[in-house]
Amino acid sequence: MLETSHKKVQSILYLSGVTKSFDGFKAINNLSLDIAPGELRAIIGPNGAGKSTMMDIITGKTKPDEGDVKFKDTIDLTRHDETDIANMGIGRKFQKPTVIESLTVWDNMELALAGNRGIFQTLFWKLSDDKKLRIEEIIKQIGLAEKTDDLAQNLSHGQKQWLEIGMLLIQEPEVLLVDEPAGGMTDYETMETAKLLKEISQEHSVIVVEHDMDFVRALDCKVTVLHEGSVLAEGTLDKVSSDKRVVEVYLGR
Repeated sequence: MLETSHKKVQSILYLSGVTKSFDGFKAINNLSLDIAPGELRAIIGPNGAGKSTMMDIITGKTKPDEGDVKFKDTIDLTRHDETDIANMGIGRKFQKPTVIESLTVWDNMELALAGNRGIFQTLFWKLSDDKKLRIEEIIKQIGLAEKTDDLAQNLSHGQKQWLEIGMLLIQEPEVLLVDEPAGGMTDYETMETAKLLKEISQEHSVIVVEHDMDFVRALDCKVTVLHEGSVLAEGTLDKVSSDKRVVEVYLGR
């Protein structure tokens, strides 16, 4: 008899006892992290706290020395490479935008949608009406509806970041890892980006690594503080900001 009910996923991402050393230096040290489906989480901490290494481990760029890294409770991410993990639905946006400057906003989106097809397949790939509609929807969502036909090189730094977030969204990931999106943005762009990520988190799990505390406050979500490769504190921004250890190693600097 077929089971009619699907077991609900408890954790979209679950790290337990994860350790990674480089030349004897423990970049990640017994790190545990639990992200619920549809959660928006901010990760903060001083330089060298292990934030980038953590993202590298989740996306398969780096393998941990020990510990569990699970996706949707059961999928062992340590057994998969970067391409596998991206195709499973874990998307990563790096600090520096990687949009193609010589293409328009629309063309960048279309290219992102074409995904892992070869050049030959991409050349002869035709957009269906529903895909065109989806691109239009996302361009509107990221605030670039009036820039659809503009070359990416003519966008502001913040707009390029939004375009790249859109290029991730069009691939319909279940999890978005976003690395320091507010860096180099104007105050207006920073607040708009916080609004955008909050909206995206209604349908996707979003993990944001960030230094800008005004931006983290605007996200209004649970915050994890990393220090020396481990979780130092977790909770609301107000809660972690008043933690003496956090002030000492990070916020007080």
